[in-house]
Amino acid sequence: MEKLNITSGCIVQIAAFDEIPEHSFLVDEVYDDCITGVALSGLLAGEYGEPDLALIVRVLSTPS
Repeated sequence: MEKLNITSGCIVQIAAFDEIPEHSFLVDEVYDDCITGVALSGLLAGEYGEPDLALIVRVLSTPS
């Protein structure tokens, strides 16, 4: 698996899981096994989450 450079403020694409479609996610904090933040799109838009790093498909944008 490719090592992604993920930091606070990044927007990432989260893979589909448990009948939740793929969606964008604003990263707040990065840990060894997961990230925390808020979903920006899809069924979970506006909801806090802690997705596993393995669910990150790609980095969509980085903080400027």
